[in-house]
Amino acid sequence: MNPAIRKRSQNASASFRDLMIHNRLSGKGGIYAVCSAHPSVIDAAILQAKENDSFLLVESTSSQVNQLGGYSGRSPSQFADFVHAVARRLGFPEDQILLGGDHLGPFPWRVETAKSALNKACELARACVLAGYRKIHLDASMACADDSKALSEHTVAQRAAVLCEAAEEALKHLPPGIDAPLYVIGTEVPAPGGESAQGAPPAVTTVESLHQTLQIFQQAFEERGLSAAWQRVVAVVVQPGVEFGDDVVFEYDRAKARALSAGLPGTTLVYEAHSTDYQSPGALARMVEDHFAILKVGPWLTFAFREAVFGLSAIEHELLAREKSQKPSQLREALDQAMLHNPVYWRSYYNGDENKLRIARAYSYSDRCRYYWHEISVQAEIERLIANLAARPIPLTLISQYLPLEYEPVRTKQIENHPGAIIRYHIQLVLRSYAMACGMA
Repeated sequence: MNPAIRKRSQNASASFRDLMIHNRLSGKGGIYAVCSAHPSVIDAAILQAKENDSFLLVESTSSQVNQLGGYSGRSPSQFADFVHAVARRLGFPEDQILLGGDHLGPFPWRVETAKSALNKACELARACVLAGYRKIHLDASMACADDSKALSEHTVAQRAAVLCEAAEEALKHLPPGIDAPLYVIGTEVPAPGGESAQGAPPAVTTVESLHQTLQIFQQAFEERGLSAAWQRVVAVVVQPGVEFGDDVVFEYDRAKARALSAGLPGTTLVYEAHSTDYQSPGALARMVEDHFAILKVGPWLTFAFREAVFGLSAIEHELLAREKSQKPSQLREALDQAMLHNPVYWRSYYNGDENKLRIARAYSYSDRCRYYWHEISVQAEIERLIANLAARPIPLTLISQYLPLEYEPVRTKQIENHPGAIIRYHIQLVLRSYAMACGMA
């Protein structure tokens, strides 16, 4: 284990727990969790934390990063090394980064038997703790191949306790003095990456359901001798009534969540809100005030990345349409071809005729195209796009036309007239909304 992990985890873990207690007591101050493994998103997140002089919570999902590589191709230790390498490159203190595991559980292996899937999820829990992850969202809410369609809350809690036990066991193999993991639990957990929601907004969790969940989970933990770990449960996932889907966003309604906001037992526990992507700045701020102190954001960040590169692609084609010495990139074509070639990540999310599917593949709030940016063919076109536009300053008039939010910052030299800087800035615009809501900006 890298000796620096001790200092990293202790500083960030302490800051995180103090912030959660402060929110619980005052309704002020929160943290957003960057749930993405995309390199441009990680760059932007670290730059935003540096701008705010705040600590940064970065979480990888069990599908993105796991012991088999996930769709990002990285194990937990490789992801941790990657994030810290970016921090060093950008001059951000590594001890201000808190790594977390999001939806850590059987989800990537849910087509297998419950025993097989849970064994692999336990292996992932151990790998995360050994890699320096100190915030673990235990999510065993999904049915596996030999389960009935809907799991009982007792089963979910018992499997979460098994995962917690694996994480606690891994802690014994680390040097003394390392901060123990902090846990997030819950059963009303949206699917990783958001639901394909349509129609009415999801129902808000009831206070009765919350108290029942906490009781069942506490019992499951204590039955496995995890009373000490239970004291490190800092948050519970509930449904605050927010969600997004293909072309719809359900915004936070404070009135509907008032009873839930007031119903937290004790003095230290807070809520973790999933699927907060695309919420308005005001809605995010109200959620933090109502003790939804951890705001998860993921697809909105890669949605912003896609907006930026599509805008740059339009600029490139304007500039090079009649150039013979430079070949324009074919980014959009390469991305769509990659999605058509392997539809596993989007097919069940999008519906309609071929034209509707084409639009959804590129522009849906669900942002299923994020699973394809790492494809070699797509990466090659992104590199061509950036190289073509980095060869000369991009005309301000074209930035104004295709990336108007970046026009003034580029014109006034707040950001560099370079495609990479423009992409990062566009992602940071999303992160700034979260930083403002959490009292960091």
